[in-house]
Amino acid sequence: MLDVDDLHAYYGRSHVLQGVSFRVEKGEIVSLLGRNGAGRSTTIRAIIGLVAPMGTIRFKGERIDGRLPHEIARRGLGYVPEDRQIFPGMTLRENLALGIKSAKRRGRWSIDGFLELFPLLRERADVAGGALSGGEQQLLAIGRTLMGDPDLVMVDEPTEGLAPRMVELVRDLLTRIARSGVAILLIEQRLAIALDIADRLYVMGHGRIVFDGTPDALRAAPTVRGEWLEV
Repeated sequence: MLDVDDLHAYYGRSHVLQGVSFRVEKGEIVSLLGRNGAGRSTTIRAIIGLVAPMGTIRFKGERIDGRLPHEIARRGLGYVPEDRQIFPGMTLRENLALGIKSAKRRGRWSIDGFLELFPLLRERADVAGGALSGGEQQLLAIGRTLMGDPDLVMVDEPTEGLAPRMVELVRDLLTRIARSGVAILLIEQRLAIALDIADRLYVMGHGRIVFDGTPDALRAAPTVRGEWLEV
């Protein structure tokens, strides 16, 4: 579904991505791991068109490298940024409605259906986004992206800074999304979560892919974990 081949990206003269290649298949959860500064966020920003990419990016067989972010999103590629980017003055329900691309086309997700999954959010549907907790805002950011009925969602650090209860809710939502047939490219700092829910993993270091394999393969590779992941 998503094929990235020899991806390079720069910030000024800094060569951040140095030949990144990977793939995500339909319905998979693929986790992109690595320490801060490894290039993970830059990778998904290049895929969605927020950073100028050099290389080949194909989504559902069509090249999207060089296209504008809104053009890429309309093709079914969703993006949940690390800073969530919700509108604090709008209610939770209004924020969800902003993600709907077409009122004429019924997708896999609806506002009411999403709220039914989370009674906590349903009770706060008319609360301003800025008054929500960090975990509630994270669920909202993911839900807003789902309203656009994407085929693949890229999610950047969804559990960072969240209380354990909210971490579990986010984890459960990600698995529900995958079960609905939507693929996920996940950047996640919590190795335990990535190992638990991902089908495959890629580890990045210094702007390159330094490991790819299954969760079991990474569990059996202490050298990789020690050199590229553990503090």
